[in-house]
Amino acid sequence: MATAVRFLGDPYVPRVVDLELDQLFPQLPAILLDGPKAVGKTATAAHRARTVRRLDVEAEHDIVAGDPAVIAGDERPVLIDEWQRLPSVYDTVRRLVDDDPSGGQFLLTGSAPERSTHSGAGRILALRMRPLTVSERLGITEGVSLGALLGGSATVAGRTTLGLRDYTREIVTGGFPAMRQWSGNALARQLDAYLDRIVDHDMPEAGFRVRRPASLMGWLRAYAAATGTTASWETIRDAATPNDAAKPAKTTTLPYIELLTSLRILDPLPAWLPSRNHLSALTEGAKHHLADPALAARLTRLSATRLLQGGAPSASVPRDGSYLGALFESLATLCVRTFAQRSDARVYHLRTRGGRREVDLIVEGDGGFVAIEVKLSVTVDADDVKHLVWLRGETGDECVDTVVLNTGPEAYRRRDGVAVVPLGLLVP
Repeated sequence: MATAVRFLGDPYVPRVVDLELDQLFPQLPAILLDGPKAVGKTATAAHRARTVRRLDVEAEHDIVAGDPAVIAGDERPVLIDEWQRLPSVYDTVRRLVDDDPSGGQFLLTGSAPERSTHSGAGRILALRMRPLTVSERLGITEGVSLGALLGGSATVAGRTTLGLRDYTREIVTGGFPAMRQWSGNALARQLDAYLDRIVDHDMPEAGFRVRRPASLMGWLRAYAAATGTTASWETIRDAATPNDAAKPAKTTTLPYIELLTSLRILDPLPAWLPSRNHLSALTEGAKHHLADPALAARLTRLSATRLLQGGAPSASVPRDGSYLGALFESLATLCVRTFAQRSDARVYHLRTRGGRREVDLIVEGDGGFVAIEVKLSVTVDADDVKHLVWLRGETGDECVDTVVLNTGPEAYRRRDGVAVVPLGLLVP
């Protein structure tokens, strides 16, 4: 991790994405930080900027709206915050970097659907930013590196004091930086306000009229109940309206899915469809995840205490295992995706038709892939690694390593070669 710097008088906590910005921004003229609201995009960009244009401030918006080219005279680097409030500024940046492609000029932040952006291919790089990982939240810098696992050179060792209650607390607290100061009822109210804003403000701002907010919120609760599953959209729709004879049409729910995904509230994990080996009979359905498992826990009204007691959502969505296990998998998925991006790798899940074989996470890099299972347990036995061992046997050298992420106290490698790594010890 980078050394902490100061932002607006407070210590800035370095993020994994800072490592990417350190590498990319000096070479690229413009970068768009892309992610859901409240993940810290503005704070990350602002501590690198010499000029900040905040388009959510009326006076600043009016100045730039009057003449977007005014940003040409700003001292670089320039942060254009909430750029989607004035889409023409995106075109202005694109033209300016066409004229001068030197690195380190513009950072854009905001939360806007993809369809509203203009083409910036080759000019403006979109860099995904997700909520805080466990290691970022707790300041953990030493552990088992995902990058090293991908490179086949990982040292699998280390101990942690984190246990099940700690991970459950992190699940319900979430990784939105500004919300981590709250707990209990105050945190619950803030998460409720975040979700209400999506329905009442963000979707209408993106041009989608929410005719029945209660129906949309009910659909979101059903989606949250489906976290960690590949449940069909029909199953989620039915779970959202269990007592209604007349179900909403697909044409009603499809816009929810598209827009909430574009706003990065839904963060589905695509299925792995490898082209370099003979694996067949794989499903193509994505696995359902929200931007942060704290949103799922709040939508389903499950506190840390209730989750530890085995509480489950009221919406009926079939699943294997506990709901807490699904949320732990969602937390692990958030961490792995963030770290994989740092290594320019992509993350998928694997499931054969009928669910006979499943692997929670496939991290695919240029030199092969790492297969990862996520287990809400302290111990790992042969049954927990059987799908990893099968996949390694099917793919040979393409499988660089196999890993189980769990809630145990120590990282080690089993006799069968599978690495066991507590989630809290996973680092970029």
